[in-house]
Amino acid sequence: MDKKVTTISISEEVKEKLEREKGDLSWEEFLLLLVSEYRKRKAEENLTRLKDILNEDDIKRIEESHKKMHEEFKL
Repeated sequence: MDKKVTTISISEEVKEKLEREKGDLSWEEFLLLLVSEYRKRKAEENLTRLKDILNEDDIKRIEESHKKMHEEFKL
């Protein structure tokens, strides 16, 4: 089965910058990599914000709860 394809309209300036960064990757590979890196960075930012909100005791309780949940749900 063939994949459906689409186009994305961007300025020539943006396309030139993206082309320099993508190198030998296909556009699909490059854009998927960008999405992956963006999600990773957002997760790291959110983790940093959580660490600013939570104190050490909160973090320990979450870790203990997480560990207990995994032990109880082992198959």
